[in-house]
Amino acid sequence: KLNADPQIHGILVQLPLPSHIDESRILETISPNKDADGFCYENVARLVLRGGPRPLATACTPAGCVELLQRYDIPLAGKRAVVLGRSNVVGAPVAALLQQCDATVTLCHSASENVPDIVREA
Repeated sequence: KLNADPQIHGILVQLPLPSHIDESRILETISPNKDADGFCYENVARLVLRGGPRPLATACTPAGCVELLQRYDIPLAGKRAVVLGRSNVVGAPVAALLQQCDATVTLCHSASENVPDIVREA
């Protein structure tokens, strides 16, 4: 219903959702044209696939992190970047954005070993 309403310009789902709500099912229903967070499958695919169309929206926190680095002229190309966390909301999108900036990205998570050593390499 909201996807078809011309007065609705964007739909934002506040993640994470309570455990009794199927997050994937909710995100699947949002039109890519109204996906304010860039979490629908089409926008995620556009974010991570090289050479295709750009996502219609990108998650705001990851986009803001990369924007800060760029505004302060911090070079990313060829640099080692370590992302702590692989969430769909921040970790995975920020890793994809850093890769687009030609950084070499390592994604650490709860099962990663020797995290302090990995972070020191960044």
